[in-house]
Amino acid sequence: MSDNVLVLAEHVGGQLSESSYELLGKAKELAAAWGGKAEVALFGPSDLVSQVGGADVVVSMDHPALADYTCEGYETALLSVLAERAPRLVLLSNATVGLDLGAALSVLWDAPLAAYVGDLKAEGDTLVATCQVMGGKVMAEVELAGERGVCTVLAGAFPAAAGQEPAASQEVVTAAPPDELEKLRMSLARVIEPEGGDVNITDAELLVSVGRGIDSQDNLELVQELADALGAPLSASRPVIDSGWLPKTRQVGKSGLKVKPKAYLAFGISGAPEHLEGMRDAELIIACNTDENAPIFDVAHYGSAEDLFDLVPALVDKIKE
Repeated sequence: MSDNVLVLAEHVGGQLSESSYELLGKAKELAAAWGGKAEVALFGPSDLVSQVGGADVVVSMDHPALADYTCEGYETALLSVLAERAPRLVLLSNATVGLDLGAALSVLWDAPLAAYVGDLKAEGDTLVATCQVMGGKVMAEVELAGERGVCTVLAGAFPAAAGQEPAASQEVVTAAPPDELEKLRMSLARVIEPEGGDVNITDAELLVSVGRGIDSQDNLELVQELADALGAPLSASRPVIDSGWLPKTRQVGKSGLKVKPKAYLAFGISGAPEHLEGMRDAELIIACNTDENAPIFDVAHYGSAEDLFDLVPALVDKIKE
């Protein structure tokens, strides 16, 4: 077992995800503390290697079965890499891929798993993970016992810049795909893209967002009036989207879109970890929720516990003055 820290890089459309750089930056910090190296496992075309100049070691593997993510394909490839590299810690994103793969990897690699991680620190030979529990209302410090571990890390937990800084030197290892990739039982049938023609909320400098607290679709008009007065698109948390009140293209969060507006106004949103992942990097966050202990207030710069049905009309009237 080495003292290296390995990151699974994620990429879409030929571009590495920002979360990959966030994880790599923390991997470099932890590896330095333990006297090891920061490694990246990269499944896909070899030309993607140039995008991970911050890693001490890049393990590249290309195979048709890895062109698109499936849990079976990636776990097979990653277990092969882990058998060869034997890192002390594996870092995954706390998003679709990481949450799916992390649990499987924990069982198959026989390593403890810490999920919804917001911070990681090395205390001597011990790794301490700060994790969100109870829907983000409580933070728990967890020590990972044993010689190895797996962590799924929340988006935005660490700065991406540290992972983008070039390494002093880099070793690129081309790994042979395991034979098991030829015998997979699972393959991707097709990718369903969201319907076009709607506003792109990721381009907005100001967003007005609404959550479960809006109570019904009929009440959306109230918040839409505020959004119109501010010249901002209306976005939402997952419960609103799942209810069919707004299209999927308006969803902010882990299973929706990650946004970084100059200002994010949240009404009736409690702040589940999945939602916070998608908006916590906004420059200014203003939240309104009648629950004073709602997790949204942990990331908000300004907050109000007033009823949104009282506050929103007052804001609209003030803007129209």
